[in-house]
Amino acid sequence: MTLRLHHLFVCSSAGAPEADDLLAAGLVEGSANAHPGQGTANRRFFFDEGFLELLWVHDELEAKSTLVAPTKLWDRWAGRGGATNPFGICFSSTDGEDLSLPFSSWVFRPEYLAEDRHILFADEQPLSEPEIFVLSWPQAASSPETEPTSHPLGLREMRSVSVGLPDPTAISESLRSARDAGLVEVHCSAAPELVVGFTSAQVVETSVPGLGLSIVGRPGSA
Repeated sequence: MTLRLHHLFVCSSAGAPEADDLLAAGLVEGSANAHPGQGTANRRFFFDEGFLELLWVHDELEAKSTLVAPTKLWDRWAGRGGATNPFGICFSSTDGEDLSLPFSSWVFRPEYLAEDRHILFADEQPLSEPEIFVLSWPQAASSPETEPTSHPLGLREMRSVSVGLPDPTAISESLRSARDAGLVEVHCSAAPELVVGFTSAQVVETSVPGLGLSIVGRPGSA
């Protein structure tokens, strides 16, 4: 199975007022979503490939339930703004059949998915690193046709992500395996950060400090 970047999440304040910074930067917002039984909701920004999700907890009891607690979504959301890493990196494939991953994983079966679908979370991801997870079912390369993907900023396809950590040499086995497989890069950053690479209509270099994001766009490549 060839994995590709499917989407990124950033833990935000309730209601994601931080989305205003993305709107001001020249992005167009898509549909919002909620996750029944998981206790989370979001605001989303879609691209020709991939999307960015601003995620918050709206039901603490659901997020801390026996089913959902192992995802650490509550821990990431409650700890955002400190040493806890607020990011998640999701991968998928167009076939979804061969689930041989470069890292060991555990299976999460949320209530909102059909019985034949699940999410594979990388094992033993510390809260100091982004959550890494993989969708088990086939996903089309492009975003849904019903979502807006044309942005004044000119971003087109989400192609790469680099994880900023204080010490890039002291990382978990799962993150190291994802890096060695070419799924992510890791760089030095005093605070948690993601540098997201896009194809774009023109050269783009912008940052959204409130979300810990740096956005880089290059015509024809990322």
